[in-house]
Amino acid sequence: MLELAGIIILGILAQWVAWKFKIPAILPLILIGLFVGPISTLISEDGQQWIQPIWNQNKGFFPGESLFYFVSLAIGIILFEGGLTLKLGEIKKVGGVIGKLISLGSIITFFGCGVSAYYVFGLSWEISFLFAGLIIVTGPTVITPILRNIPLKKDVSAVLKWEGILIDPIGALVAVLVFGFITVNGPTGLEDVAVQGDASHGANGGGYTKHALLEFGKIAVIGFAFGLAGGFAMYQAVKRKIIPHYLLNVGSLSLVLLIFVLSDLFAHESGLLAVVVMGMYLGNSDLPNLKELLYFKESLSVLLISILFILLAANISLDDLLLVANYRTAILFALIIFVIRPIGVFLSTIGSSLKTNEKIFISWVGPRGIVAAGIASLFGTKLVELGVKDAEFITPLVFSVVLVTVLLNATTARLVAKLVGVFLKESEGVMIVGGSRVSRLIASYLQKNNRHVVLVDSNRNNIDKALDLGLDAIVANIYSDDLTENIELNDVGYLLAMTGNDEINRQAMSRFGKQFGENGTYRLMTSEELLKKNTLKKEEVFSNSHDYIRFTEVARDYPSIQEIGVDDMSKFKKILEMIRDNKEAIPLFLKDPEGQISLLDTLTEFDIESGSMIAYLGKPMDFEDVVIATNEDGQLPKAENTDV
Repeated sequence: MLELAGIIILGILAQWVAWKFKIPAILPLILIGLFVGPISTLISEDGQQWIQPIWNQNKGFFPGESLFYFVSLAIGIILFEGGLTLKLGEIKKVGGVIGKLISLGSIITFFGCGVSAYYVFGLSWEISFLFAGLIIVTGPTVITPILRNIPLKKDVSAVLKWEGILIDPIGALVAVLVFGFITVNGPTGLEDVAVQGDASHGANGGGYTKHALLEFGKIAVIGFAFGLAGGFAMYQAVKRKIIPHYLLNVGSLSLVLLIFVLSDLFAHESGLLAVVVMGMYLGNSDLPNLKELLYFKESLSVLLISILFILLAANISLDDLLLVANYRTAILFALIIFVIRPIGVFLSTIGSSLKTNEKIFISWVGPRGIVAAGIASLFGTKLVELGVKDAEFITPLVFSVVLVTVLLNATTARLVAKLVGVFLKESEGVMIVGGSRVSRLIASYLQKNNRHVVLVDSNRNNIDKALDLGLDAIVANIYSDDLTENIELNDVGYLLAMTGNDEINRQAMSRFGKQFGENGTYRLMTSEELLKKNTLKKEEVFSNSHDYIRFTEVARDYPSIQEIGVDDMSKFKKILEMIRDNKEAIPLFLKDPEGQISLLDTLTEFDIESGSMIAYLGKPMDFEDVVIATNEDGQLPKAENTDV
């Protein structure tokens, strides 16, 4: 009981450490597993592991086949959650670069790593390509913590984020299909093929029989069929309210496990494929409770991952680690990191808007993740039991790739970003909390002036309108942690809280001011504050002349932002006064000749250069007849600060 409780406690502790130090959770999980497993034999009094999932095939936490059953079901649930996040429409939405990375890039990785493992490490062709299929994936759980605190251009962050999300289930599908292709013949068939092929490297692929191909097709067909059937059944059960709301999460979990087991009964090893397809079906449907289902599966996945990877790492022996402790492993890893990944990235980004330094950085950040390590342990153990040649290398080799790539990227990504010149010295992006018409007008203006703007609102209707305008917009609740995990917001340095609820505005400033408002955090004043301007902190107010209601009224009557040129301080002051005196106009920004935008009501010391512009919301006004008054001596009035 102590050991079982210890695994859960250590697992959650590892997750907390990962959150605290902003590193991928898989790193402390595997290190803890190795420490309480094989490494503990070096310091324990009796030479036994502190935690040993299996020993003598009949004892331990999971005697006999129990561990493999647990791993299979856990990986199935994790892959189902991955399928839920795979939005097929996003491939078109995020552009051709990501589509090429997950297609052409995956093909290059698959064949490049497979050939390298065969010739460099000396693995058989089957195991070489299974290894290659497993390390196709990167995954958002390892990418996000690494990039969370590195300010990058939105394009670079978006490419890495969406590659990780989309390639996770794709890599899992490839690995499942390769594994199915290997196992259809069984150990006897494999030995026969090895005799026909290269005796030193095993089968060359030419000996696969018609029966093997039929079995492989059977796995694919049944996996897809059960996955689609399970997704359709779950969708109908939820839409027709056959499942009550309080049973939705556990009911979906039961159905996932049922589909996994049934598919596996009809075609061995098709269960993983079935749950990925089921997740993809539901993730791309209009299921009303999808977000709630995702939250539950995410929490369950965190618990399963925490337990799973400590167990899997602890189940690796020192002998397994010694199998890959040689120069051939170093050469293979060098080829994967320094040759194959860059080739895949550069070929996939031909003709894109990405610059060479951005391609170099994307090439460098390619950590392998949870799906690779979990499926490797499951498949490696099963293939060893089947007597497949070189199967004993799969688990330690993939675990080593995961550890090396995660550790390497986690410690060097920030430095590499600075060296290649993709590290943003100043975060100039703008986050606007609230997606009303006013917010959309301001966001559109800023975006047209080359500022990255993101609208955040919990109202789906407002977000849809923003997206229709070509704006970046996120459905999120500021009381949740959704925004802190979004690496595409790394270039945001200004926060504008512009909802009609002062409590929400203040909460947004308090919660996200340090992370997203390092250069400035502003909110709309309340109606009460409008009557007591002298009590305001001017550095926190977006406009000290209009509250949300007045902004809304002006935007309703005149939904556009005007610009008027000002060449000197006197003309600036005169026009600004005219705008403020007009009840149908609200001054917003000052734009200098180089396109830099400043908030008018926060300016204290500034110069007006020829070619500057005042931007205001509201009624178009005629400033052609503006006459600048002069002093009695005929000189222009002395420039004054407009700290209002």
